[in-house]
Amino acid sequence: MDYRLKIMLVEDDAALAEEISLFLKKWGYGTVIIKEFEDILSQFMACRPQLILMDVNLPFYDGFYWCRRIREISEIPLIYISSRGGDDDKMMAIAQGGDDYVEKPFRLEILKTKIEAVLRRTYQYRVREKVFLQEDICFEQDTASLLLRGEEIELTKSEKKVLTKLVEHKPDIVTREDLMMTLWSTDEFVSDGTLTTLVSRLRTKLNGMCGKELIRTKKGQGYYIE
Repeated sequence: MDYRLKIMLVEDDAALAEEISLFLKKWGYGTVIIKEFEDILSQFMACRPQLILMDVNLPFYDGFYWCRRIREISEIPLIYISSRGGDDDKMMAIAQGGDDYVEKPFRLEILKTKIEAVLRRTYQYRVREKVFLQEDICFEQDTASLLLRGEEIELTKSEKKVLTKLVEHKPDIVTREDLMMTLWSTDEFVSDGTLTTLVSRLRTKLNGMCGKELIRTKKGQGYYIE
């Protein structure tokens, strides 16, 4: 069979790894199941997959460690699959370079949906177009640049991350939790109050440019751009 993309599966539960592999093969994905866990980095370099599914609890070193090592040499998309469902673990997963987190037990269909979303963001939409927020205001997604009549408006690193997330999901709501996860990798300490201040500052900048509120609040849920 001519598989579309190759997925490296790092899961020490052999039965689960085989179940996931068989399911993904039915949908046209090639899979490589890792069975020796002492040196995952060298196996990754030999495998050259397009995506990694990584368990957190592994022999020798955990999945966070291997994600850090892989991030030193590659930006390959990586999804954690783990029975550790605490918020601290999920935030650590994102902070170490993970792209998504699936908590065990999970439906295989949910895993497939998350894989497709990450692959679509990473490969199909790598070169993204300008998104016009208003007639003379646009956001260039590939450079995270906000332009007013062709002139770039200065944004902080964190403001760019927030605006990128909102534009990517426009017009859907992005939850506060999702935004905090997005900001976790920046140099700023992100608390609930920090996020409120950051969004307020970004909203003020945009309002000053266009004279109306572009970032809207859905009470109890999050933020969105129409």
